[in-house]
Amino acid sequence: MLLSVVGLFLGLAIIVFAADKLVEGGSALAARYHIPNIVIGLTIVAFGTSAPELVVGCMSAVQGQSALAIGNSLGSNIFNILGILGISSFIYPMDILRNTRKIEVPLSILASFLVLGAFFFRGPSIDRWEAAVFLLLFVLFSIYTFYIATHNKTEDVEVKTLSVWKSVFFIAIGFAGLFFGGRWLVNSAVDIAQWIGISERIIAVTIISIGTSLPELATSIVAASKHKVDMAVGNVVGSNLFNTFLILGVSASISPIHMAAESMVDILLNISATLLLYLFIFTGKGRQIERWEGAVLVALYVAYLLFLILG
Repeated sequence: MLLSVVGLFLGLAIIVFAADKLVEGGSALAARYHIPNIVIGLTIVAFGTSAPELVVGCMSAVQGQSALAIGNSLGSNIFNILGILGISSFIYPMDILRNTRKIEVPLSILASFLVLGAFFFRGPSIDRWEAAVFLLLFVLFSIYTFYIATHNKTEDVEVKTLSVWKSVFFIAIGFAGLFFGGRWLVNSAVDIAQWIGISERIIAVTIISIGTSLPELATSIVAASKHKVDMAVGNVVGSNLFNTFLILGVSASISPIHMAAESMVDILLNISATLLLYLFIFTGKGRQIERWEGAVLVALYVAYLLFLILG
């Protein structure tokens, strides 16, 4: 049991560290060969920030652990909105950009309802043809993101200067860490669930989803404390779309994801959190998430955790 607990947290730490090194090495190598900064941000950095969730989803699918795959994706989405946006908005009100409130949040609502539709249509599962639909929507969203980024002023991605060999070494370390860290994490989560007698879903929507989202939480808290919040909501919503379209799409392509009845709680909360975010955009002063609204989001997340632990 102790080894499984150590393996779980060690796996989390390794994949977060590995994703960071993969981004650092890949960005430096791309910059050395004069890849535009915006392309680096939209490809390497975007992949790196979603890599922990993607690795957990893929490893879970390969080993037939559907509860971990769907729980990781939904849990990350819920934590992104209720946890990360809630805490950040409580620190400093979060401004909502026009594109985010007009397109990205409604698209995120659509994504959450698509998961609900997959639950009821032809059995509670995400089959390969549904995964293909998710991946197609991810491609369309990526094209939209690239268009917006190239036609609007965006912040430059900070790229460290590294030698070619050091860049390649970091990339290799990143991929190796993601692979082995992901295996340890998934195997340890299954062992702990069996030993304690709780569902793998609960571990996925709590420890794993929070752990893989810690870098985004830290970044958002720093941005809020410095009052640099223009892109914060868009980044969180974009991450949720990645979690749904890319991660569930890739995972279900490997092996169909079967959803237990208990997953309905997470599916409905994912929908409710996204709808609540959309509602909060148009309440109060201006187009922003205010402190009291952030407090509501955090309170809902705490209530959700208590429900999972005590239920």
